[in-house]
Amino acid sequence: MKKIIYTLSLTCLVLASACKKGNEATEEPKVDNTTPVTVPAFSRDSAYAFVEKQVAFGPRVPGTAAHKAMQEWMVQQFKKYGATVTEQSFKGQTATIGEVRSTNIIASYNPTYARRVVLAAHWDTRYAADEDDERQKEPIDGADDGGSGVGILMEIARLIQQNPIPLGVDIVLFDTEDQGDTNGEAETWCLGSQYWVANPHTKGYRAEYGILLDMAGAKGAVFSKEELSQVFQPEKANKISQQYDKFWSLAAGMGHGNMFINVRGRPLTDDHFFVNQYTTIPMIDIINRPVGSEKGFGAHWHTHDDNMKVIDPQVLGTVGQVVTAYLYRSVKSPS
Repeated sequence: MKKIIYTLSLTCLVLASACKKGNEATEEPKVDNTTPVTVPAFSRDSAYAFVEKQVAFGPRVPGTAAHKAMQEWMVQQFKKYGATVTEQSFKGQTATIGEVRSTNIIASYNPTYARRVVLAAHWDTRYAADEDDERQKEPIDGADDGGSGVGILMEIARLIQQNPIPLGVDIVLFDTEDQGDTNGEAETWCLGSQYWVANPHTKGYRAEYGILLDMAGAKGAVFSKEELSQVFQPEKANKISQQYDKFWSLAAGMGHGNMFINVRGRPLTDDHFFVNQYTTIPMIDIINRPVGSEKGFGAHWHTHDDNMKVIDPQVLGTVGQVVTAYLYRSVKSPS
């Protein structure tokens, strides 16, 4: 990622809205709304180890051996954690490295349940350190930009296996997000999410909400909301903003208001944008945007400083615990 959105088209793609999935939807277990929800403890050390494992493969640029090796590892891990895994392959025509074979990885829990939510991240890393002063043509480790979101979601997958949830959960890892043209159009970014919204992994896919994790593990991370009034029609903008407000309110209630600040910043071109634009799923973006940053993101963004030294287990733990709490509390009532 990423580009800050200044003006964007409001063109909408109408997707199928059938309630049934690829298989017949089944009714999930009844939930007693009078019983407190038990939220499992998120392990920051486990999430950190998942980030470290990704970086050990090397830069995960589409078309490379490291990218392929990590794909195989992630699929194996998700299956180990009891998910139904879909590998959604497509040809990504990038503006920077040409056509590359790409794969979205979807790990589904309770795949036949009608009530669903989607948690997402991108798993590829930038093809070059184009924001660095040195070695600009060499790919980056992507410990934060890519690695942190995936690490958090893999830990959540492990938690779901150990703490079954009466809700359909789809963990979607988008590919070929970070190979866009810095000076090009928004559509040169986020090829995996653009493919997924046009070709959902199950027919007529619907979800109550979505959470995207992108650059969610760096030291000193600060997360703000988006101002969407100039991007989407009022009804859609309000629906997304409500999810931001609910999530940020939960984070504040858990004592993390200093990290999830109640500020609305410029909207971003990120995977969530295309999900919001082309589906009815209100998806929020948890992405580090330090106040006063010249680049709009952390200083390590698209540089070789995006390595394990920038990752803070405490930040991973905080973000992961809030996402986990939001997910498990969603069992109570539809959004």
